[in-house]
Formats: sequence, C-alpha cells, structure tokens
Amino acid sequence: MRERRRIVEEWEKGDSSALVTLVRTEGSSYRRAGARLLIEQNGASVGAISGGCLEAEVVRRSRWTIRNGATVERISTTFEDTSEIPYGLGCGGTLNLLIEPMNTPEARALLEAMRDSLNGSRRNVVTWLPDAKRPLCRIVFDDSGRTLFASSDQRMDNDVFDEWLEPPQRLFLFGAGDDAQPMAELAALLGWRITVIDGRSQLARRERFPAADEVLAVDTLEENMIGHEDAVILMTHSYEQDRAWLTAMLSHQPRYLGILGSRHRSSLIVSEAAAMRGWTLDRACQNLFAPIGLDIGGDGAEAIALAAIAEIQACCEGKLGYSRRMTPAMIMEQIALGGSSLYLQCAR
Repeated sequence: MRERRRIVEEWEKGDSSALVTLVRTEGSSYRRAGARLLIEQNGASVGAISGGCLEAEVVRRSRWTIRNGATVERISTTFEDTSEIPYGLGCGGTLNLLIEPMNTPEARALLEAMRDSLNGSRRNVVTWLPDAKRPLCRIVFDDSGRTLFASSDQRMDNDVFDEWLEPPQRLFLFGAGDDAQPMAELAALLGWRITVIDGRSQLARRERFPAADEVLAVDTLEENMIGHEDAVILMTHSYEQDRAWLTAMLSHQPRYLGILGSRHRSSLIVSEAAAMRGWTLDRACQNLFAPIGLDIGGDGAEAIALAAIAEIQACCEGKLGYSRRMTPAMIMEQIALGGSSLYLQCAR
C-alpha cells in the first residue's frame, strides 16, 4: 500500500513515462500479481515487480518496449547460460509484465483508480491485455459496479487482468502513550491509515505521532467512525478507560480488536464490558485478541508493536495461524483468580 501511494505521488508530478504491472506469475515469484513499477522520464523508478533483479533492465528497455503502445512481456527468472539477459538471480519462476505508456486515457484511468483507493474508495479495474492484433482495453468500476471509465475500443475475451484496488487498512490506537509510537510507525511502513485517540490532550499531540493520519484528543467517537474492516487496539494503560472503550467497540465489531495487557487484566475487562453490554462471554470474544500480538518473543515497546502489527497483518490477509484469542473458558479461569471490580460483583 505504501508503494501504491509513492507511485501515485510520483505520477501526479507529471514526469512518468511508463507503468509496469505484474499481471501473471508461473512458479515461484517474489511479488504477487498487481505489483507495479512506475518509470519516470529521466530513467528513475518507483515501486518493484521483483526482488530487485529485474527492475533495472525493464527500465532500460521500457522506452523501446512501448514505442508502439502497451505490450506484455514474458520474462523467466530461471538462470540459463544461453539466455540473452541472465535474469535468473532469483526465484526460478516466470513473470508476465504489462508495460504501458503513461500518455493514454487507460493509464490515467488506472492511476486515478489507484488514487481513489488510497482515499478510501474500492475500485475494480478490468484490463484486457494487448497482443499483436488488439490494443489494451480497460474498464474501471466503483464499489457498486458503476462504470467510471471505459476504453473507446471495447473487447470481451479471456485474456484479462481483473483486480480490486482495496483501500489501506485502517488502524485505531486507543491510547497515546510512548508505546503507541512504534505501533503507529510500523503500521505506517505498511501504508496503513492510522488514527490515535486519547482523552489526555498532553499525550494526543500531532508532534508525538508524525506517522499518524489523525491524532484525536477525545473521550467519545462518532457512531459510524469505525467499521467492520478496521483494526482496533486498546492500550490506554487505564483499566477504566480500556473497559469503557471496549464496551463501545464491541458493537462496532471490527475485524481485529485487541487489548494490550496481561491475560488476567484483559479477562476482567472483557467480562465486565460484556456484562455492561448484556452480552454473553462467547459473543464478546468474537474477533477479540488478548494479549495482543503473535507470540514471537522479545521485550519492550518495539517488540510488542512488531508482534501486534504482524498479528493484524496476518488476520487481515487470512493467514492467521495460532494466536492468543480470548475464550469464555479462559476468562472464567482468570476471574476465579480474583481481582474482579466492584461493578462485576454488583452485576452478578
């Protein structure tokens, strides 16, 4: 996502000459389909379509490659002594690269769709790949299926690259302590949109979180501010504040909801938040992660941030294996150890 933002920023300067898109892979590949490389007029480039072994040669040949319009090049990364260019420094797979000039309506429509996605709007880009007889053709749809752009020359065959441009992952950090700073910095490296929230105005300051998109010194949020695709971490270090935010967040049902702190503390907070909501523990534990973070070891704010951001990334990509999820049985076990608040005792 950060790469997409850099490509759009460079394109908006008006100095780009070609865009390279990885549209198909066979065998092993460092990047997935959809990776892009923007080539500037002066030969500089932004982005990557491999682990670094192809970019320089693709940039060098790009001006000649697109002399007659967009084209698809098939490149093997398997080392062969007889090959003209020894790309075989890496993965051993084959890449199909769409290389298109930037002075076309189709290229502009694609970059505008990329920009829209960075601003929070999903876009579906369908590209019919060019060949010796037919030029590139492209249609761009919004999230509802409405056509935003369509090439004047329309095609309907099977040689198509169909992709969804998703908005950046949104991360809400409730708590603006020192340990939230590396959390925001690591999330920014992935191109996520970060909002830091804390009722303590001395902590919730922009200069403390330069990587964040928003820093809010508030105690309440608008009802629809957080959606089902968002990630939320509660890390105020205040029992009462974490409990209040969790009680509010349960109804939002973000795809990742994590609590920083010990298993015992988190169990008490969840049990009380569930009681305040009138929810069962089973319902409250859905999509709830506590303690936050993959169990990768380490100590300190940076290590915790790495573990938490890695867990969110895995969760959002559907790659989550073992994680320390909250369960009703675990909560009851921790409650039995004692320490329940006055509220929980009164609620029984």
